[in-house]
Amino acid sequence: MLRGGVALVASPGLLSAGPAIHVNRRPKLRVLGTHVTLQPAIRERAQRVLDIDIEFLPGGSAEVLQKASTFPESFDVYEQWSNSIEILWEAGAIQPIQHERIALWNEVNDLCKTGRLEAGATVGKGAAPHRMLYAQANGTLSGAPSQELSFLPYVHNVDSFGYDAASVERGTPYGSESWGWLLDPRWRGHVGIVNEPTIGLFDLALAAEARGLVTFADIGQMTRKEIDMLFEVLIDHKRRGQFGAFWNSVPHSVDLMASGRICVSSMFSPAVSALNGQGHDVVYAAPREGYRAWHGVMCLSSRTSGHAMDAAYRYMNWWLSGWPGAFVARQGYYISNPERARAFLSEAEWAYWYSGLEATSPLTGPDGSVSVRAGEVRRGGSYRERFGHVSVWNTVMREYEYSMRGWYSLLTA
Repeated sequence: MLRGGVALVASPGLLSAGPAIHVNRRPKLRVLGTHVTLQPAIRERAQRVLDIDIEFLPGGSAEVLQKASTFPESFDVYEQWSNSIEILWEAGAIQPIQHERIALWNEVNDLCKTGRLEAGATVGKGAAPHRMLYAQANGTLSGAPSQELSFLPYVHNVDSFGYDAASVERGTPYGSESWGWLLDPRWRGHVGIVNEPTIGLFDLALAAEARGLVTFADIGQMTRKEIDMLFEVLIDHKRRGQFGAFWNSVPHSVDLMASGRICVSSMFSPAVSALNGQGHDVVYAAPREGYRAWHGVMCLSSRTSGHAMDAAYRYMNWWLSGWPGAFVARQGYYISNPERARAFLSEAEWAYWYSGLEATSPLTGPDGSVSVRAGEVRRGGSYRERFGHVSVWNTVMREYEYSMRGWYSLLTA
């Protein structure tokens, strides 16, 4: 039945005609994740196309990771970032995804399989997703191909910081724009940091290194001595009032910037898109030191089975069908099989979001408001150029537990 359904799943127009599930009511799928992808428009479209009931359970990244790792019975599908995989796998919270049930796996590009979109590109330090993609027979994760995946790679991007051009002079991509701006005394009291130790830690580490305050042998795997040095610097800055806020979700970061409380901040692309749609001139920097990269992961709860399992695979296959990739492109994200998304984007949208070319007309974000004005060029260039400048991936370091102590000391300092 599953093999016979592959051809149907591969076509966006036939997704609703997948294998029949004979129950008295529509199957229900519980999806745990962050506001980045758990958006009402995505849920409504998926429900309509797949003919299943979907419950989105969004929260802050640290919150949902803790819930998923300790209560796998609370969700069927988990959506977050690749840095969460090792924690979930070690906790026994997720189960392998069967390679043969992902209809479009051969279309998934090389970024998650090799760490690069093209030869010569910088892979970046830390937990590049290809290093933990495949589940092995001995229960470990690695980059060696197998028939089982630890996650389905889908949405991804390179992150940096945003700044309000009404308050901060525009910099030059890969030139004057620098992570060091997060610790620049010019913005004291108006700097925002994402409150997520596997993300915010690296934003601040890149900032400290950019300003020559700390040097790391391997920023993706800091030593305890390096962690101590970093937090000594950061706590000193916090006590001197450098940070205006630590934010917990995309909507929170939008509110902080829109209110004027912060003008330079760790930021995710949807927040920049939303702010520009509200009329704020917020720039998403292309730091000269390189980006912090992440890859979205879709995982199966270790408790998912039966009809919920079938619904989960239909949902995962739908994410690669084209429409979802086009939806997230309009908020600045990429999908792991972009050619499917291209069919749902206008030529102007594809040229701006993927090719790095000038917008030939105003472009709207997912909410329908104009987020890109005609004549603008995407900061950092094309898909390939941006992923050719990766400094570090979101990572759970070997010294993660030790770094957590420093993180909480920073928050309470």
